[in-house]
Amino acid sequence: MPTVSASAVQLADSAWTDASIKLGNSVGAIAGFLGILLLIFFAAGRAGGRFTRPLAIAVMLGPAALLLVVGLVVPLVRTVYLSFSNDDSTRSVGGANYGWALTTDSIHQVLWNTLLWLVIAPLVATGLGLLLALLVDRMRGQAVYKSLLFMPMAISLVGASIIWKFVYDARDPAQPQIGLLSQIAISLGWHHPPNWILSHPLNNFLLMVVMVWVQTGFAMVVLSAAIKAIPDEITEAARLDGARGFRLFRHVTVPMIRTTLVVVLTTVMITTLKAFDIVRTMTGGNFGTQVLANEMYSQSFVQFNVGRGSALAVILFLAVTPLVAYNIVQLRKEREHR
Repeated sequence: MPTVSASAVQLADSAWTDASIKLGNSVGAIAGFLGILLLIFFAAGRAGGRFTRPLAIAVMLGPAALLLVVGLVVPLVRTVYLSFSNDDSTRSVGGANYGWALTTDSIHQVLWNTLLWLVIAPLVATGLGLLLALLVDRMRGQAVYKSLLFMPMAISLVGASIIWKFVYDARDPAQPQIGLLSQIAISLGWHHPPNWILSHPLNNFLLMVVMVWVQTGFAMVVLSAAIKAIPDEITEAARLDGARGFRLFRHVTVPMIRTTLVVVLTTVMITTLKAFDIVRTMTGGNFGTQVLANEMYSQSFVQFNVGRGSALAVILFLAVTPLVAYNIVQLRKEREHR
C-alpha cells in the first residue's frame, strides 16, 4: 500500500488548522456583530421619554449607515487618494495617472472599446427585449416563453462567457468541430472560417453578444409589465382613431412606456460599463478586446500599479455616476405619475 509522507501529513494538518482559524474568525466576527445589534435593540427597548425617537432612528439607520460608510464611502475616498499616488503608493504624483490614461494610445483603444460596449450592447438588448415583449404577449403560454428567455439572467456572466466560448471555439476544418458558430459556417459553405475570438474588431461584437443574451430577458420582463400597465381605454381610443400596427406602437405604446424604457436602457448601460467578467473569461483583454473595467483590474492586480488602476477606477466611477443619477430621477418621475 502507498505510504503517506510526513511532509504531506504536516501540510494537510497546516491547511486544516488555517481553515479552522479562518472559520473561527468569521464566526466570531458575525457573533460579535449580532451581539452588538442585540445590545442596541435592548437599549432601545428600555429607553423612554424624549430619547425614544432619536434612539429608534439611530437603531434603524445606524447599522446600514455604518456598513455604507465602511463598504462604500471609505473605499471611494481611498481610491481617489491612491489615484494621485505612484505605483506603490509611496509618493504623490499629482495628476500624472490621469494624464497617462487620457494620452496613451493603448488606453484610447480601451476607452473606444468601452464606448462601443456602452452604445451597442444596451441598445440591442433593450430593443430585442421590447420586440420580444410585444411578440410573447400575443402568444399562448407566455409564462413559459418568458421563463425560457429570462433564464440567462440566472446564469453568472462567467458561466455565460464559458458557454459562449464553446460556441465560438474554432478548429481546423478537417477536424470535428465543437464550436457551434464554426460548424454552422462550414455547413453553409464557408470552408475556412476564422478563429472568431482572434478576429479584431469582430471579436468585440461577439463578446457583446454574451451581454445582450444575458440582459435581453431582463429588458423583456420589465417592458412587458410596463406594456400591460397601459390602460385599455387609451389603446381602444387609439384604435378607434385609426391607429394600427406600427402607428399604434409608435404613437401610443412607446410614449406610454417611455420612462420604463429609459430606466431599462440606463440600467443595462450601467451593467455594461462594469463588464469585467465577460472580457476576463473569454479573452483576458487580449486581441484588441480590452475594456475599462478589465484594464483597471490588470493595472492594479497584474501589473501592480495601484496608482494607475485607481485612476481608471475613478474614471469608471465618474462614467457610471451620471447614469445612476439619471436613473434615480426617472424612477422618481415614474412614481409621481403613478
